[in-house]
Amino acid sequence: QVQLVESGGGLVQAGDSLRLSCAASGLTFSNYVMGWFRQAPGKERSFVAFISRSGGSTNYANSVKGRFTISRDNTKNTVYLQMNSLKPEDTAVYYCAANRIISVAPKFYDYWGQGTQVTVSS
Repeated sequence: QVQLVESGGGLVQAGDSLRLSCAASGLTFSNYVMGWFRQAPGKERSFVAFISRSGGSTNYANSVKGRFTISRDNTKNTVYLQMNSLKPEDTAVYYCAANRIISVAPKFYDYWGQGTQVTVSS
């Protein structure tokens, strides 16, 4: 079956960096758009970034543009999220997701990981 496994979360201070990874199995990875979403306590899950099947196209939420970078390695079936200049408001559980079409809406994503916690202290 399809599995998406995130890693790389943790507790950091404001201004620090983290790199999240999401390893995929059970699907033809290069056929899927990959997205990162996040959910803070008491809030809905929100779009962070997506990357096209080839990696040639990316899109970011305004709140992370210029600080976060999404990338993928189709030879390793892995998508990454490099997060720089982290802020306390970036604190959330971060999820990766797979989708056959480009979308920023969580409801269109077919497969989800279990999430990894990112906590940014001030």
